[in-house]
Amino acid sequence: MNQHTAGRSRAVWALVITGVAGFMAALDNLVVTTALPSIRKSLGGELAELEWTVNAYTLTFAVLLMLGAALGDRFGRRRLFLAGLTVFTGASAAAALASGINELIAFRAVQGVGAAIMMPLTLTLLTTAVPPARRGAALGIFSAVTGLAVASGPLIGGSLTEHLSWQWIFWLNVPVGLALLPLARLRLTESYAPDARLDIPGTLLVSGGLFGIVYGLVNANSDGWTSPTVLTSLIVGGALTAGFVRHGFRAKRPMLPMRLFRDRAFFGINMASMLMFLGMFGSIFLLSQYLQGVLGYSPTEAGLRMLPWTGMPMLVAPVAGMLSDRFGGRPVVVAGLVLQSAGLALFATVIGPDASYASQLPGLIVGGVGMALYFAPAASLVMSSVRPEEQGIASGANNALREVGGALGIAVLATVFSSQGGFESAQSFTDGTVPAVWIGSGVVALAALAALLIPGRRSAPAPEPAAAEKLVRAAA
Repeated sequence: MNQHTAGRSRAVWALVITGVAGFMAALDNLVVTTALPSIRKSLGGELAELEWTVNAYTLTFAVLLMLGAALGDRFGRRRLFLAGLTVFTGASAAAALASGINELIAFRAVQGVGAAIMMPLTLTLLTTAVPPARRGAALGIFSAVTGLAVASGPLIGGSLTEHLSWQWIFWLNVPVGLALLPLARLRLTESYAPDARLDIPGTLLVSGGLFGIVYGLVNANSDGWTSPTVLTSLIVGGALTAGFVRHGFRAKRPMLPMRLFRDRAFFGINMASMLMFLGMFGSIFLLSQYLQGVLGYSPTEAGLRMLPWTGMPMLVAPVAGMLSDRFGGRPVVVAGLVLQSAGLALFATVIGPDASYASQLPGLIVGGVGMALYFAPAASLVMSSVRPEEQGIASGANNALREVGGALGIAVLATVFSSQGGFESAQSFTDGTVPAVWIGSGVVALAALAALLIPGRRSAPAPEPAAAEKLVRAAA
């Protein structure tokens, strides 16, 4: 086998291995949403426990994502990828075997740890394996695969839950992970970053801060906003988060340099991303349960009916990309967020105990088109807002903030839901869902305002050869 053929084979194997691993990690963000009613029936648990079955994964994923990339840079990307994949696969099996809701939450958190180590390294390993001339196409395929995972999460979760059991949304990962481990060991090439350093204080500050805030929000309605536990969690979480911000300004090499947020483009797209995921994830968390618990759809039927929303990016993204090339990223992102907000508002106006699917469809389609318009140019806006040597940090920060937004969205909107309604009846569930979705719509509208801070058309800087590996520290 000549050198050219060997290089092409290595690139193909890297794309297959990292693409499948990325698909699994991205899928587990939303795959559990349509299984929540079945999990509640099987394991019990109130709204707070259902929130944590989702948030335990997204939160650990978010706060450890940049640390996972740094660990791989320092100790070997293939080695840490294998470690993360092993943790993710083992935690998936443990989640499937969980006999109680608290056990499931704990293993979901461990899943998130594995994904946080594995996911950022998928892109770094892919970049080092693919020649520069083909790197754009390879990263495009990888992004499409992870986008498909997010879009199909509710449908796959619903189908497995209905036709097998909810445990199979976790069992699905096990044979895939076991097959990938030897392939990754044999087919991926080890690589390092020579000057990599770990920011342990920053990791501890952001992890503790975000956990405290989310824990306080999730437990506010059951314990009361003035309870010592909730107040302590919110105050300590806020203080630790403020300490992380201060650390980002003062530390010599922080995991997230706060000076980057002085740039209007970086600040605008990251705030828009966090707010968009806050409104979107929180709404999906409630609407997937509304379709089953109130309207009586099966898990598969609920997943299918959400496809006009979650699956629209696969159809509209190419058009959105062309619009972004022609008019710049800012107007496309702003238009997308406005449509996403309008879609949620349309949905909120028709939600009821006996709402027809036809009445829901306009909101789903408008929201789906909006999501597609947002996703297409968002990554390039992040990359063009910083210098080439900072693009790895920028990408990691954007993806971490999106995951944080998702965790906060579920906590905040579920708090609104439980304060206005509950699971007692179809009317009670509707009474809680309507104001929560309205707030989701308002939060996404705020995201559109944040995106207006992005300056007008600006082209992405051409990556320097030495910075090529640093473009890819984060996940879809």
